[in-house]
Amino acid sequence: MENSLTLEAEKIVRNLATTLTAPLDAECLPCYLDRVLRDVPCDNTLRLTQRYRDAVAPRATGLERRMREGGGYCDCEVLWNVYWAFSDTVEPCQGVRHGSTKPCGLWHRHHRGELW
Repeated sequence: MENSLTLEAEKIVRNLATTLTAPLDAECLPCYLDRVLRDVPCDNTLRLTQRYRDAVAPRATGLERRMREGGGYCDCEVLWNVYWAFSDTVEPCQGVRHGSTKPCGLWHRHHRGELW
């Protein structure tokens, strides 16, 4: 009995985690990361960036490489080094087309050597 309860609890937690980390309709990558990283700690990987890519833009096979080239070696570094917000208010997302990994108008793609 305990084993089936444990399995059921794990299933519920897994489903909840999947729901909480799912990209919203038309949500851009930096808005997605900003929203999810408020509740889910960065695990020093690009796990959430990959989750976004898989759900929204599966053809963007070079996304992780582009993030690393910009200094984003994990999800929180993508927000620190790759995308910079134009202001302190970054919600709600202004939206992007499905399949795009570009930021909405709330964010600026930072390029190395560029001063803010």
